[in-house]
Amino acid sequence: MIQHVIFVAPFFMAATLRFLEGAANLSGVRLSLISQDPVDKLPAMLRQRIAGHWRVDNGLDPEQIVDAARRLAQELGEVMRMFGPLEQLQVPLAVARERLGIPGLSVESALNFRDKSRMKKVLENAGVPCARHALVGASDAAREFVSAVGFPVVVKPPAGAGGKSTFRLDRVSDFNEFLQRFPPDPCQPTLYEEFVFGTEYSFDSVMIAGQPIWYSISRYMPSPLEVMENTWIQWCVMLPRDVSGPEFTPIVDPAVAGIKALGLKTGLSHMEWFRLPDGRIAVSEVGARPPGAQFTSLLSYAHDINFYNAWPHLMVFDEFDPPPRRYAVGAAYIRGQGAGRVRRIKGLDVAQRRFGPIVVEAKLPREGQSPADSYEGDGYVIVRHQDTDVVEHALKDIVQTIRVELG
Repeated sequence: MIQHVIFVAPFFMAATLRFLEGAANLSGVRLSLISQDPVDKLPAMLRQRIAGHWRVDNGLDPEQIVDAARRLAQELGEVMRMFGPLEQLQVPLAVARERLGIPGLSVESALNFRDKSRMKKVLENAGVPCARHALVGASDAAREFVSAVGFPVVVKPPAGAGGKSTFRLDRVSDFNEFLQRFPPDPCQPTLYEEFVFGTEYSFDSVMIAGQPIWYSISRYMPSPLEVMENTWIQWCVMLPRDVSGPEFTPIVDPAVAGIKALGLKTGLSHMEWFRLPDGRIAVSEVGARPPGAQFTSLLSYAHDINFYNAWPHLMVFDEFDPPPRRYAVGAAYIRGQGAGRVRRIKGLDVAQRRFGPIVVEAKLPREGQSPADSYEGDGYVIVRHQDTDVVEHALKDIVQTIRVELG
């Protein structure tokens, strides 16, 4: 039987289009699209594979999503599944699915994943270790938290995504300046967190019917917060080939317990966590959607499968065939040095001679382009090898060799 499913993509970003193409590759599916962007912005070959489209004024408004889904159902039949990869979309999607009687992540669970303060409470109640935190809506409460925890502290919006609007406060002067620039608002409280010192990792996993099916672990070099605070830092993400050793095993049981407590029954989640100098772990946050920053590509290269196809298949059919980890993989993120537009790229020839045979994908900035405003930087190089040490050495060498000069 042909299933009518809806993919929701407010904006046609590059990664979103790869997931949309994966959904279009599914057999036994009649695919519709709800978007804020006009459908004629899609590549022609992809546009031809979509059975129906409805454009909305606000792709994050659950009421507009519900109305669009009902109109598409009138044209193409009952909607069996509705999903999309964007972090900010998960709560509106859950609301819309609940209104329409479509299975998927519930509203309560979507709020658990989206609201960082609520998330931390659920995780703590499940016995999952987290950094100390407080939801602050008044200056006195902010001072009380800082006095109890000490510096540094991290402040972020409860519903942030990808490190947006996240700040580290190292001293009293930083704290006072932050309060002046962003006065606490009880209607829009800010999440204050203890700053955790340690090595940061991610834990990506698949759940089906509430049971863990598969997981992957990645290491950040250095942490994303340090990268955001220092625009000159070129950074890396590495997926070791073997994640069964003592560096990684302490996270597995707490991570699964936390994901279950948050309410994910079937889907792919992305968790960020720390390993502290004394060996303890602390979970930072979790998203009930595919990871960003080329992580899905890294997972694909490490396991020799296409995760851009595998995730839509999981969301539609509740199926996932756990792949073995065949390679170590990593991404080196290239960021401009200085100010202005990209003026010159140095070291490419040297990096190519040294590591060309293990490079599997690269996106490099063009001279004259404006620098990126994201922590992902102006380009990246992905390398793959069966030996983890080879990949780690290559990543460190690439970020030291390639320089993007702005001016």
